[in-house]
Parts: sequence; C-alpha cells; structure tokens
Amino acid sequence: MTDTSSQAKATFRVGSNIAFIKYWGVADPELNIPLNNSISMTLADAVTVTTVAWDREGQLAQDEIVLDGQRLGPETAQRLVRHLDRIRALAGFQHRARVVSRNNFPMAAGIASSASGFAALTVAACAAAGLRLDASRLSALARRGSGSASRSLFGGFVEWEQGADDATSVAHPLFPPEHWPLLDVVAVVSRAHKAVSSAGGHTLATTSPLLEGRLAHVHNWLVEVREAIATRDLARLGPIIELDALAMHGVMMTSSPSLLYWEPATLALLHAVRRWRRQEGLPVYFTIDAGPNVHLICEPESLGPLRERLAAMPEVQEVLVSGPGPGPQELDEHLF
Repeated sequence: MTDTSSQAKATFRVGSNIAFIKYWGVADPELNIPLNNSISMTLADAVTVTTVAWDREGQLAQDEIVLDGQRLGPETAQRLVRHLDRIRALAGFQHRARVVSRNNFPMAAGIASSASGFAALTVAACAAAGLRLDASRLSALARRGSGSASRSLFGGFVEWEQGADDATSVAHPLFPPEHWPLLDVVAVVSRAHKAVSSAGGHTLATTSPLLEGRLAHVHNWLVEVREAIATRDLARLGPIIELDALAMHGVMMTSSPSLLYWEPATLALLHAVRRWRRQEGLPVYFTIDAGPNVHLICEPESLGPLRERLAAMPEVQEVLVSGPGPGPQELDEHLF
C-alpha cells in the first residue's frame, strides 16, 4: 500500500557485507534465487549512501542516476532502472526517479558494492514512494537487484535462505553487531572495475565441472560457520571461510568462459596470510569475493600486527577496516 502523504525523497546509509559462506550461481535467474544459503557480516564502515526522489511533477523524461559523481548513461543504468521499475510497479505509479549514490570504497572490485548499492536503492526508493514494507519484503525486493543485497537489509551476522520464491528466498539476522567485534580488513590491491560483473559470472557457474562438488559440501560448511559465529570461535570459522572462498573461485576458474579475478598480488597475500599464521602465530584468515582484493578476517587484538605486515607489502595500495555494522539507517541530510 502506498502512503501518498509521505515525502517523495529519502536518503539511507547501508553497509556492504562480507560473505563467509558465498553464493555463486542461481537456480532461477528471473527471481535471482541462489543455489545455496549464504552467511555474511554486514559492515559498519564500507557503506553506500543513496538519495532517491520521485518526480511527481513529471519533469524528468527518464530516470536520472548519478553514481560516485558520474551520471550514468542508458546502458550503464539499465540494471538500476529495471530495479526502479519493480518499485514503480509496487507503488502503482510511473514517476521517473532522481538517484544520487555514493560509496566510500572501490566499486566493482570484490567489495560487494552491489550489496550495499541495491539495498540502499531499495530502501530509499520505497521510503520515498511511501511503500511500507517490512524487512523481509525489502530483503526479497533487494535480492532481485543483487543477491547479496538481501543480506545488507540486516545488521550484524546474517543468513540468506536459498528459498524458492519471493516469500522464502530472504535473509534474516543470526546475531546482532555487538555479538562479536570481528574485523574485516580489506587489502586493496586493485581499484579497477572487473571485466565480468558478479551478475554476469553467476550465469556461468553451471558450466563448471566443479560446481556440484562445492554444493555437496556447502550444507556442512554452513553448520560449521553458524556454530563458529555463535561461539565466537575464529579458529573454527577461519579454515571454513578460506575453503569456501577457494572452492567458489575454483568454480569461477573452471567455468566456460573461465573467470580469473585474481591478480599476482592476490596470490601473494594468500601465501602471506598462511605464512603469518604458520610461522608467527598471527590468527588471521582470508576470504575473497568476486574480485582481486583480499578480505582478512581477524579479531581486534590482531589488527595492529596485521597492519604492520600489510604496510610492508608493496602490492597493497590501501587498507580498509570495518567491524560489524547496523542495518539500513535513514539520514536527514540528502545528497541533493
């Protein structure tokens, strides 16, 4: 139901998330239903801020979308416009939208910018339209734009259920942000946009001969990760998230065409993390999304030693640090 008395502009800040158990590949491309459940941590300090205003006066001939200071052309904006179309259909109007969105981290480089981006677009556009949807409905709607966006609708530690339709393929919180002050330390080795987007890569997953092997093990990994988070046991969580990340990239590398997101610096970091753990006893573990940048998972007491080691690596261009953060937050200040 649309509340026509509400404001026609809204701004939200939404955290990205890092998946501990990934999803890669879709069972239903139209609804964006994944092949398996996934578990993630919503990030406090890797965020997207998005303002959406619906043009109720009919001044816009088409949607106007500005992302990180650049106005998107029709082709680049196509995926975002399709998502706005979904919200227009729910709201029962045809108004065009003005959208301004900013990220405080590199886009399309394996830091889940589509997660926070589509989650922020969803909540801001719905709020501006006067659509009063609960968190599960918003999660399902965000999933249609980007699967991982379904998880950014909640703070802390989150699980996205595979489900089979819009009612069941939704995320839900496992534990709040304050449950465990775990850190995601992102070692940025490249800010370049990846040649093949995650959305494009998902469609190739079924061409890999390794996909069934990964899916056969995911259920047990999910159980382990849930229990490791519940007991705040990094030594139990770490090996599983490394294994799942490598399994997902194995699927990517063996799809047709093959996807190779890693750079030489990516591999250098993987070797370094294992060396630090084995030889120096530094409790840090890696995971990698669809990109070259490496997420290093550790607890707060390891941050100082980890920063020192990363500073000594010429391959690392920048280090981003975030703990678990809240769900979407509405802001009073708009971007336009």
